[in-house]
Amino acid sequence: MIASRPSFCPDLRRSSVRLSSEVFKVKIGRLERSLCRSSGNKLSAVIASASQTSVSDPISTPSRNDLSDSLKKSNEASLILIRHGESLWNEKNLFTGSVDVPLTKKGVEEAIQAGKRISNIPVDMIYTSSLIRAQMTAMLAMTEHRQQKVPIILHDENERARTWGRIFSEETKKQSIPVVTAWQLNERMYGELQGLNKQETVERYGKEQVHEWRRSYDIPPPNGESLAMCAQRAVTYFCDEIEPQLFIGKNVMIAAHGNSLRSIIMYLDKLTTQEVISLELSTGVPLLYIFKEGRFVRRGSPVGPTEAGVYAYTGKLAQYRQKLDEMSH
Repeated sequence: MIASRPSFCPDLRRSSVRLSSEVFKVKIGRLERSLCRSSGNKLSAVIASASQTSVSDPISTPSRNDLSDSLKKSNEASLILIRHGESLWNEKNLFTGSVDVPLTKKGVEEAIQAGKRISNIPVDMIYTSSLIRAQMTAMLAMTEHRQQKVPIILHDENERARTWGRIFSEETKKQSIPVVTAWQLNERMYGELQGLNKQETVERYGKEQVHEWRRSYDIPPPNGESLAMCAQRAVTYFCDEIEPQLFIGKNVMIAAHGNSLRSIIMYLDKLTTQEVISLELSTGVPLLYIFKEGRFVRRGSPVGPTEAGVYAYTGKLAQYRQKLDEMSH
């Protein structure tokens, strides 16, 4: 029997769901895809354009007509996915989950190497989780980018944060890339396993039980999230906030975590629940998708510091690379 895709993937426009455990409760109201929103609604995140980047003022969500027009124009946009580099708890073989742990020296180097691999791919906007290891990875990767634009984390927690973070130079805005942080992109919450040594946990609970907690689709660890629960929030956020940017031709990078990215890849590649549990993502290795005419096409992962053979033949990216080469001479 062939496993089916999770039901929330095709039904995001009309589903309403409550996820809960003893210590973890999330309520997601009606999940309206931004494709169906009116132009009057606002995004707290800021859309960056290739020619001019705003990093302070919210703007309207693209309307249905805007998105339809974008499709007619056959806009081609890049989507880069990067799992954060090795963290200090990865190194110690501990369950990390939602605990906010920074990168190791190896993780820092992995992030820098990831940046070299994507240095010729245009980036207009960056999304990361709210956890420092993902944010460090995004920032370090962008130090290697040929655009030489500065990634700036947007703080939209309150009016003071918005006011104090305002940039008054239009020229500086043009040389900046907005970075939006979202808890919905966080690693899955491992509940009572967080901070435990993985090998010691196997010895305590048994190999089969720990494997079930880590690799099943819908069975959570004690007081934690299952992959299904993580997928619900991560894919919902992707469809609601990130996909509309791709529709209007913005090039997006997401720096996040193994499980939140697996969830998004499940949506992009239409994987079944059985296929996604066997999907493994290496730390610090970028994946590239091209979004064109409403479809995602995986281009693969650059195997070295250049784009050799992976995405050099897509029209928009080839033109962008030529422009960068002209600017460097």
